[in-house]
Amino acid sequence: MCLLFIFLVLTSCNNEIKPAPETDFCAQIHRDESTSLTKELKAIETQMETQTGVYVLEDGSGSMVARAWLSEYAEKTIDIQYFIFSMDNVGLIACDYLIRAADRGVKVRIIVDDIMVDADIQDILTFASHENITVKIYNPGVNLGKNLFSKLKKFTTDFRAANQRMHNKTFIVDDKVVITGGRNIADEYFDYDHEYNFRDRDILLLGKVSKNINTSFSQFWDSDLSKDVTTIIDDLPTNATAENRFDKLHEYACNPENFWPQVRNRIANLPSTFKTINESGDLVWLDNVQFISDDPGKNDGENGLGGGGRSTTALIDLVKNAKLSIVIQTPYLITTTLAQNLFKEATTRGVKIRILTNSLASTDNVEAFSSYQTDRERLLKTGVRIFEFRPDAAERLSIMTGELQETLEHTPIFGLHAKSMVIDNKITVVGTFNLDPRSANLNTECVVVVNSTQISERVLKGMEIEFKPENSWETTLDFNPDAEVDNYKRLKTWTRKILPKSIL
Repeated sequence: MCLLFIFLVLTSCNNEIKPAPETDFCAQIHRDESTSLTKELKAIETQMETQTGVYVLEDGSGSMVARAWLSEYAEKTIDIQYFIFSMDNVGLIACDYLIRAADRGVKVRIIVDDIMVDADIQDILTFASHENITVKIYNPGVNLGKNLFSKLKKFTTDFRAANQRMHNKTFIVDDKVVITGGRNIADEYFDYDHEYNFRDRDILLLGKVSKNINTSFSQFWDSDLSKDVTTIIDDLPTNATAENRFDKLHEYACNPENFWPQVRNRIANLPSTFKTINESGDLVWLDNVQFISDDPGKNDGENGLGGGGRSTTALIDLVKNAKLSIVIQTPYLITTTLAQNLFKEATTRGVKIRILTNSLASTDNVEAFSSYQTDRERLLKTGVRIFEFRPDAAERLSIMTGELQETLEHTPIFGLHAKSMVIDNKITVVGTFNLDPRSANLNTECVVVVNSTQISERVLKGMEIEFKPENSWETTLDFNPDAEVDNYKRLKTWTRKILPKSIL
């Protein structure tokens, strides 16, 4: 289960932990005992009390390495909240880091949404059996610990509640360093999958705003919707008391065939990299950075599946107050009449709007694309320019992690997963919010709003590259790139048009 969180890289996509080898690989792996998170942040600790340091994590590998180093040198707590949990190579290495942190006395708390947990129950219980690790499942009843009849009953008798998922993604270390943004925990979010990867974006936050993020995490942790995993699963872990229950996992993570030495070197060198970033000015210090998170449960249901939340209201207000331009990246673009009217009002008052979303060729969600496809012409008529990401985007050659490129004879397909917005070249939003009804009304979401021209310039620099013809197609009333896929995928997309927009 541990997969849910963070970081590292392996050469294969084998989902099973291999038997412990005769060679003791872990004997060669040593943590640097001379440093700590407190020591590395010493020079900026006073600044962190009154300001927030902001650094955008554009590439998956860098975002992964940051999570790994923070896990290795956390001193008190690691609080983790994610939507997708995939039992792949990244997850196995992540587990190893979290268990080693817990062995040092670090308290690890994890919340994962029930619907996307894809792990063996015994593995989950074994992981949670560590005295310093607690795992909670958000809104259970549709996946873990239930039989098929019980799951169907929840969807048929309380459809709204069954569809209210936790889409927040936060990684908090020692209550003072946070990573949040679009990435879930799986190989494809960190540019390490061999076949399909996501272009995504996270943001690293240091200092002041972490208090608000801690408060949000505590709200979810204490919510009645979050249940300790041991209370929703009847099975008992078969090896919860065995002293060696994590040995195979440790050896797997230490094996250089599974976890490349050059990646460990990047993790070890992160303090010097961070110092360089800080001195270069790419780490921007601001007096006020907003973290906006929905409440657990999102809304009271008085308006059916609608109702919105704090994140929805905040984004609507930003669009309403835009004066010059709005640039948006969203993997799924499903617009209601409300959203279309908002865009129309903005373009009428002279605001230039560009949106980059997935093409049919790059999307991983044909259901969402089907709804977008139906409304695409209507949205274009509001005056918005729409660009669709190419699966063979040229930039994937520079974004995809170098270590993996060296092992492959091909370049994996890329799809867009970043959820970002830049308003008037000075306000940047990075978070978990997709431009669709599910994010607006059902899933809990969180976003960071940064008022800084410097941060906006950095994010726009990456966005502008993706608008180029070698990375995306511009869709117009006369052209769309749907024909770039085979007939089967087009037919599959057409059959999904019967699904109601409100649940997509």
